[in-house]
Amino acid sequence: MLHRGQESTDGAGGELTVPMAWLYAEYIADELLRTGDLMPPTSFEFRAGRDALALTIFLSDTDGELSGIRVVTQLETWLSLTAYDQPWQEWVRERLAEVAAAAAESGGPAPDLELAEEAWRWLQETELLAPDLNAVPGGAPVVAEDEGPKVWTPAWQLGLPLGHLAIHLF
Repeated sequence: MLHRGQESTDGAGGELTVPMAWLYAEYIADELLRTGDLMPPTSFEFRAGRDALALTIFLSDTDGELSGIRVVTQLETWLSLTAYDQPWQEWVRERLAEVAAAAAESGGPAPDLELAEEAWRWLQETELLAPDLNAVPGGAPVVAEDEGPKVWTPAWQLGLPLGHLAIHLF
């Protein structure tokens, strides 16, 4: 089994650094969301929740021990980071910059960071059509969940509360 940062030969004499920390964070996030059964795993909303949770898990691993952690010991940390009143977006930017600086200092490849930055770009640049939670109450009665006002929302703003709820349901 490969560990975080461990190198493996790709068969052609070159070296491949496997992004184990990111893959493990993504796996944990996926399992939390599937356990919560909040939406179909093939939906964009599920991807938004998985990517937001994976970023939270990956970036909260300040000691480089992600593959050795027990999920239950980290749930409170992840809950506090994903809480509604927390500046999650700013925290992600700061932590990505710190991880990038550390990677630049070490001079080695940073495939974990590349995948985390790709997820962050997708979460910021992708907008999903979601119910308008700020709609003024008192309008026409909403008959079904799919009816009612909707707005285009950055994926991270939809994924973050889904991730938070999935942690609660775990």
